[in-house]
Amino acid sequence: MILAVLFANVEGNILIERFSGVPAEERLHWRSFLVKLGADNLKGVRNEELLVASHKSVYIVYTVLGDVSIFIVGKDEYDELALTEVIFAITSALKDVCGKPPTERLFLDKYGKICLCLDEIVWKGLLENTDKERVRRLTRLKPPTEF
Repeated sequence: MILAVLFANVEGNILIERFSGVPAEERLHWRSFLVKLGADNLKGVRNEELLVASHKSVYIVYTVLGDVSIFIVGKDEYDELALTEVIFAITSALKDVCGKPPTERLFLDKYGKICLCLDEIVWKGLLENTDKERVRRLTRLKPPTEF
């Protein structure tokens, strides 16, 4: 299960978070842990260079894209390899929506579309879509023409 998808800016402020199967009382711990993990390790990292960590029985894959840090937390069948596929789908959709690696302002300008893409990629803790064209088609906000 994918436990968390979190986007943060360079100061460590959370821009988007999605938790699945994480009790409310543990979410604050995860937020602060992931932001500290990024602050400690993402300085000087190139765009889309993946870093991997494990904490207790979960795996964490994280990267930076423009001014935005992206963290994916998973357990069980979502090990570091599966989470790599998830983060590739998310960064690909993010670049597609923004047209380039996003600044914080561009990210917030495209917030609604990014949330739609994220919901099409990860839904209730499971990876749904990884194909960029399919995600683009599903987030057009037009009625489907084929079933």
